[in-house]
Amino acid sequence: MTPCIAQVSTLAGSFADDMVAYPAGNCAAVEVWLTKLEQHLETVSPHDTRIAIEDRGLALVAAAYQGGLLLSQGEQRKSHFDHFKRRLTLCQQFGIPTLVIAADPTTSDPQAFGRAVVSLTQAAQWAAGFGVRLALEFRAEAFCSCLDTALSLVEQCGEPNAGVCLDVFHYYKGPSKSEDLDRLTAGNLFHVQVCDVAGVPRELMTDGDRVMPGDGDFRLDAIVRRLKEIGYAGCLSLELMNPVLWSLKATQVTELGMTALARLLA
Repeated sequence: MTPCIAQVSTLAGSFADDMVAYPAGNCAAVEVWLTKLEQHLETVSPHDTRIAIEDRGLALVAAAYQGGLLLSQGEQRKSHFDHFKRRLTLCQQFGIPTLVIAADPTTSDPQAFGRAVVSLTQAAQWAAGFGVRLALEFRAEAFCSCLDTALSLVEQCGEPNAGVCLDVFHYYKGPSKSEDLDRLTAGNLFHVQVCDVAGVPRELMTDGDRVMPGDGDFRLDAIVRRLKEIGYAGCLSLELMNPVLWSLKATQVTELGMTALARLLA
């Protein structure tokens, strides 16, 4: 597994700031926060950006995230898919192999699952033309709120470049079960995001409660053990949205994060 840092963990800094801080913090693999990259490209050319990335020995291993694809309809759907296609172009330009797509908010529509399968299939077919894989992230507050449902969506989609993103925060906060991990394979698991939470009931957890792996109550050892059992060889990405950590220097967050990931993998 490849340890990496998600740029949302250092949200206060710019894309250019991160390109300097991450290598200084011993991180060579980056999960791109697409909004940062888009803002960066408003003033710096893609060519110069690629050179800066290469000169620092960084690999852009995934990008996060794209929402609104699964359940939107009409003009809203067209808007989301147009945005999605622009981001596929970015992924292709920068050689980013995996794009995380987030499940839409919860709904009582009984047709939601079927519509989501159709939309995921269409999105995956578009992404294939750009050489990009899609990693579907279930979210505790979404209609696709657990690992089991995300896996079922991917299976019914049937496109080889559609898989799941396992975010351990949503795994613990939502209705996922430990037996859901049994359905994971090296073929359907495209990306993993890790964090921890300490002393907060699952119903009350928010993204701001995320802390470094090993500093909280999640049983991450069992998840890592399962990843090793299935031969998962993808990324293990540190994803934190903690305002306290955002106030620290990016180099410090990166150093702490890489140490925590190394300890977890050991």
